[in-house]
Amino acid sequence: MKRYKQANEGIHAPEDLKEKAVRPAGRRSVPRWAGAVAAVLAVALIGGIAMWPNGSAPEGGPMLLQETGGSVPDTQPPAGLEDEAPGVNPNQLRSAPEDGAACGPNGVPASYETCALALAVSPEMAPFPKEEDYLSNIGDGEDAWDKAYEAYNQAHSAWWDSRMALRSEQGTYPEGFMEQFTAGSAAQFLTGGGDENRVYSPLNIYMALSMLAETAGENSRAQILDLLGAESVEALRARAAALWKDHYRDDGAVTSLLANSLWLRDGMTYSQDTLDILAEDYYASSFSGPMGAEEYNQALRDWLNDQTNGLLAEQAKGLEMAPETVLALASTIYFKAAWSDEFSKARTETDTFHAPVGDVDAEFMRQTTLSTFYWGDSFTAVELRFQQGGSMWLILPDEESSVDELLKSGEAVDFLFAPKYDKIDETGKVVREGWTGQKYLNVNLSMPKFDVSSDLDLIAGLKELGVTDVFDMDAANFDPLGASTGDPIYVSQAQHAARVKVDEEGCEAAAYTVIMAECGAAMPPDDEVDFVLDRPFLFAVSAEWTGLPLFVGAVNQPNG
Repeated sequence: MKRYKQANEGIHAPEDLKEKAVRPAGRRSVPRWAGAVAAVLAVALIGGIAMWPNGSAPEGGPMLLQETGGSVPDTQPPAGLEDEAPGVNPNQLRSAPEDGAACGPNGVPASYETCALALAVSPEMAPFPKEEDYLSNIGDGEDAWDKAYEAYNQAHSAWWDSRMALRSEQGTYPEGFMEQFTAGSAAQFLTGGGDENRVYSPLNIYMALSMLAETAGENSRAQILDLLGAESVEALRARAAALWKDHYRDDGAVTSLLANSLWLRDGMTYSQDTLDILAEDYYASSFSGPMGAEEYNQALRDWLNDQTNGLLAEQAKGLEMAPETVLALASTIYFKAAWSDEFSKARTETDTFHAPVGDVDAEFMRQTTLSTFYWGDSFTAVELRFQQGGSMWLILPDEESSVDELLKSGEAVDFLFAPKYDKIDETGKVVREGWTGQKYLNVNLSMPKFDVSSDLDLIAGLKELGVTDVFDMDAANFDPLGASTGDPIYVSQAQHAARVKVDEEGCEAAAYTVIMAECGAAMPPDDEVDFVLDRPFLFAVSAEWTGLPLFVGAVNQPNG
């Protein structure tokens, strides 16, 4: 137990929890990244909280790990998967391995896993069954087809049950809570780009700010709650847990993975209650190390790359936690899916895109589909569906309008959140009207393959949205964090970077946000319409069940 005593010296946590931190536990679930590359959307959100102005990292000493002692929300393991990991509840936090040699000299981590206090293990899901795997090459026998269909139906039931096990209860979300946040944040973070492309994830920023609210107090917390549309931190906590479950999917057909983590400064103590809440309701893994050390910074980058399948490796190279950092909050989202109807590469041709800086050549993908065409006062739109759930919305401002005008007016966000079809009760009465401007017809879609990226400073936008105190060392309150420092704690940096690529097979994207602190158009005339994205346009990737936008972006230049 010598390592146990060294590794937990000075940590404010119950003795039984400290001891558990150095004992091995269940295996960690490894996300399934296999399958044809189709759509990948990712965002990593990192929050750092540090001291001002005289804080400094402790010199030397072992790697000190703060035990969270919590578990994730009470979700049962997916049906039919218990045998895959006997005795392991996939919703429990895993303790660090017992072998401490890999942590390196002076507690510097060789990898983020070897010195992790606890790793959140994501629930495993039954794989989505493909009919062709069961109904092709059926053997002889009069009951061969019956057996094949029975096997397929059983696999499909197991898949469906595992999906339903993760759904939140109806009524968890108040009406319009995400619409208000998206409308304000999109206008702040996507407009004013000129000829630059901009992209961000409303859902990921929402989750990261929710974690930040847990560590903040008094007016600092109240401002964040107001922006997030929550009447209390308890209500926000329940909402965050539901958002996690509703947007988690890893079944081989669609990948939508969320992950959170805490990066603690060693030699300090923190509020056990706050760390427990972040573990239980946010599925947050916990780590601790010497702030300012390159090895600890690399451990953070490795965690981000692991959660986002390496899509953010180039962007993550510059991430650093300063010696004064007290805590960093990290949140990621990774999304992957194929188009329901892939574009034919044979129809891709070079054509002209009318960018703000002048005409440029771009490779345009073309497709004719029978689908719904939408229009509003100053835009037209179509939906591109992903296989087995979710979609990308393509929104084209009218020629006399612009992306910025559409975002500032709120019409684009109104459209994204509006019900698209009438809801009719059992008597045939319309109880909810859908979007008025729509028609089902042949859409001749022409859109450019694009590879766009952006780097955004969020501080000014968050201040405009009403979150100001956390950035002011004299006004910021982080009492709930319980950090053992007498110096003021405030947020000093908030950066968001993203990249999105679209081709014939699908979409691939990644993004991260770093928060560091020292601590309508007219109705189409016929049954056929040309929808040509040859000038700046908006896109949004929406989740299947909630319809919430995972990513929203403005394409001003398809070639980056």
